[in-house]
Amino acid sequence: MIACHTSFLRNMFPAIACLLLVASAPASSSVGERTVDFSYIANVHDIPAESKDVQIWLPYPRSDAYQKILKAKVTSPYPVKILSGPEYGNQFAYIDVKNPAETNIDVTMEFTVQRDEHVSKTFTGASNTSAPPDLARWLQPDHLAPLDQRIRELSAEVTAGKTADLAKARAIYDYVLANMKYDKTGTGWGNGDIYWACDAKRGNCTDFHALFIGLARSAGIPAKFEIGFSLPTGATSGEIGGYHCWAEFYLSQYGWVPIDASEAWKDPSKRDYFFGAHDANRVQFSVGRDLILAPPQAGPPLNYLVYPYVEVNGKPFSSVNKKFTFRDVHAAPVSVGEMR
Repeated sequence: MIACHTSFLRNMFPAIACLLLVASAPASSSVGERTVDFSYIANVHDIPAESKDVQIWLPYPRSDAYQKILKAKVTSPYPVKILSGPEYGNQFAYIDVKNPAETNIDVTMEFTVQRDEHVSKTFTGASNTSAPPDLARWLQPDHLAPLDQRIRELSAEVTAGKTADLAKARAIYDYVLANMKYDKTGTGWGNGDIYWACDAKRGNCTDFHALFIGLARSAGIPAKFEIGFSLPTGATSGEIGGYHCWAEFYLSQYGWVPIDASEAWKDPSKRDYFFGAHDANRVQFSVGRDLILAPPQAGPPLNYLVYPYVEVNGKPFSSVNKKFTFRDVHAAPVSVGEMR
């Protein structure tokens, strides 16, 4: 097997994501549907005196086939615009404050979200799925997940002997699970750096899925990164400590297939389940990496976006507190089914 060694220099991506908090442990059981009230609180503090411009971007969740935003409310002392990004269609709550009189700005977003389990495990016969118009983007590299010779050679070896994309994707998934360890000790993890994943062979969900996505794309399989928050199954309300991310890969004639490699690593009994499924214990906030916001930020593209991003006078500003809470709208979530 070709070893992943960091044998050449690279610049670390200067993104706000380096400041991400430790993620809470996502759920390990399969849930068919879950509806929650979700609160996202941002506090921009210690704004320097005589600042001319404070810009705040918050990821704003969208409805899709498996997530419905039933209610939404944003509370801010300043006007809020809901804008869409130029590449992935991500939405942002945007606030622009000229010559702020205060040193603190509080923004709260409240949503009622219905999340449905996404299961895609039947590949016997073509569906009527047509290729999405942005499919080519999901074959291209990300800044911290390049598709260079090293990664292409590893992908080719991992998928050797496989001819169908489904078999290749499963081989990559199994390789990630066999070679990675969910371990957030020390530093270096959490950036979604494919070389870190190869060399350190540990990390969190971003590192697991950077490796999966990079190897899949190198094998000619479109794959995309998705990020949000996990909803614990052991409680019906509470605070969420941090983000969670997952991925999907695309099969011609069948469409997008969900996977969650880090959750599969944490619960080996769900290894088969999480190849082809996302449970309902999650709320998605954005898609993709190397993000350009709306309006475009002055700083570099963002590695990914799930926490608030702020610029003061056109420069990234990190004095931002955040808090995320949830409350189940109905009774305690019901676990359904075994692996499918």
